[in-house]
Amino acid sequence: MLESMQSAFVGLMSLQHLTYMMLGILVGLGVGILPGLGGIAGMSLLMPFIYGMDPVSAIAMLVGMVAVIPTGDTFTSVLMGIPGSSASQATVLDGYPLAKKGQAARALSAAFSASLTGGVFGAILLTGFVVVAKPLILMFSTAELFMFAVLGLSVVGVLAGGSMVRGLATCGLGIMFGAIGAAPATGESRFDLKLDYLQDGIPLVIIGLGLFAIPELVELMRRHRPIASGSTLGSGWLLGVKDTFKNWFLVFRCSALGTFIGAIPGLGGGVVDWIAYGHVVQTTKDKSQFGKGDIRGVIAPESANNALQGGALMPTLLFGIPGSGSMAVFLGGMVLLGMQPGPNMVTTDLHLTYSIAWTLAIASIVGAFICFLLAAPISRITFLPFNLIAPAMIMLICFAAFQARRDLTDLLVLFAVGILGIFLRRFGWPRPAFLIGFVLSGQVENYLYQALQFYGWGFLQRPGVLIIGALAVISLLLAVRSRVSEDGAVETAIHAEADAENPKAPIGGKSLKERTPQLVFALVLMVIFTYGVLSSYPLSFLGAVFPLATSGLMLLFTGFVLLNICIAKPGHNTHYDQELAAHANGEHDGSSVWPSVGWFAFLFVATALVGFILALAVFITSFLGLRSHLGWIRSVIYAAVCIGFMVTLGHFLTLDFPAGLLQHTVELPWPLK
Repeated sequence: MLESMQSAFVGLMSLQHLTYMMLGILVGLGVGILPGLGGIAGMSLLMPFIYGMDPVSAIAMLVGMVAVIPTGDTFTSVLMGIPGSSASQATVLDGYPLAKKGQAARALSAAFSASLTGGVFGAILLTGFVVVAKPLILMFSTAELFMFAVLGLSVVGVLAGGSMVRGLATCGLGIMFGAIGAAPATGESRFDLKLDYLQDGIPLVIIGLGLFAIPELVELMRRHRPIASGSTLGSGWLLGVKDTFKNWFLVFRCSALGTFIGAIPGLGGGVVDWIAYGHVVQTTKDKSQFGKGDIRGVIAPESANNALQGGALMPTLLFGIPGSGSMAVFLGGMVLLGMQPGPNMVTTDLHLTYSIAWTLAIASIVGAFICFLLAAPISRITFLPFNLIAPAMIMLICFAAFQARRDLTDLLVLFAVGILGIFLRRFGWPRPAFLIGFVLSGQVENYLYQALQFYGWGFLQRPGVLIIGALAVISLLLAVRSRVSEDGAVETAIHAEADAENPKAPIGGKSLKERTPQLVFALVLMVIFTYGVLSSYPLSFLGAVFPLATSGLMLLFTGFVLLNICIAKPGHNTHYDQELAAHANGEHDGSSVWPSVGWFAFLFVATALVGFILALAVFITSFLGLRSHLGWIRSVIYAAVCIGFMVTLGHFLTLDFPAGLLQHTVELPWPLK
């Protein structure tokens, strides 16, 4: 163990490791600052760049990003009143009122100080947990690991908003997408639609960006106004730090709470800030200022959501069960790097586990200090109209997706998954549940195959399997208790308010006409699951057992949701439609989502015709000139800067850009070829 610690420390202090960690920190802060993206989209953006990298350096970059996104998203929560991610929703309640009172600097400094403390606390507990858990983990066989993966799937009930059945069905959809390609046990092709591209499955980066980045960008693009207005930082930087130290016991309690919640697979960032906020309100005598600008309402959630990362890494590293949506992407990154989560992380790869824990602590400290130093210029960026930021974000997302396989089909699949993500978001089918199902799909099937090979179906009678299975059942029962009642009344306010997919007061179609889009989408999902059953049935037993059982069960779940949409009372959570809810809340003017989607389609079609670089130049200039009304001269300059950035990036990373029909007929110079 001492040898592993020494090896981890030497690697940690290397210039290469620190450089990549800083790169991850800077990207993480950028992602955190932009509202709506969050850790899943940010991690997906980094995925293409870790191919072929040294595992320690790549992990340093990923951990650097994970550590600081909960710190960076504080800017939008405090200055705009817009949660930077699902883990910073509670910060808005008191952070934004403080900013409107001219105390934004105090709120930000308290948040950064609490975030720093929480991040370090979580990293320390992660280090200690590795020592305690090592003998226990080494006792597990593939049978217990399979059941742990099932436990990870079962906890998606917590992510399911108002309908646990809908959450489980979404998880099943993710499992089906994860099963696309060759069966691990037999090599038989499944769900590939006879397309060469799908024979190796869909890359994780495309799933992450399509499900999370595109729907959020499309939604923000629909707002024909700046995403923020007129708040200044004011003074009080030192006062905010003093507030954190003054409430040290609150920081300690919420950090411990955040680490514990993070260690429960699937619970994750959508809940932790609300639980911490509820804790501080319940344990405070004078509650009169909460929601009006109480600094403790900022400190509690910020310390908890940063400590969450250390806790979420525990099941991710040691059991291969993602502790949150961003951890699901992190887990996929580990697999891409040839690292196997599980018992290896406390034996042969113990030095990597320590390196991850200590990188998390250092990145939390460095990220907080950067936020302190750059708060003034960063705060100005957050007040830019999103339609000015959108072209650059779309450019980066498409570029990252293309690097998955260097195939133009990458962009087409990204667009298709993005459309799916838009509908999942609209109708309240929880996307984090889909992502966890997608990431765990191969792992669950592999462990099932190995358990059957070693023990036969008798593995289900092993004591460890029975205990973990009981925990999975308890998880589902607890999720049922925290759902909504038959008339749609919310029984657990924390879960309802924390769920990013389904708000506290479900608003949806009351008439049959208003419910038609929901019915059609549920029918489409039933068709997908029916296809899963029919295409799995002819396969061999080992190739069919997992996808056939999953598709059949999810077909029943989706049918139940469809029936509820038809017969449930008006206002029930099953009727949820984000379009109707957003229009009722005044979030947009009721304009269609498709014009914004059309800009993505325009870029993809133009890329197929003239290649990525030329298409990008036309797209950015047209978007800024026609959509953002920036003026044609400034639009051309903006486009030139973006093209210069892409060309420079491609040169140093020796990357080629997507070629179109033009490049196949005419010889063009680099980077247009």
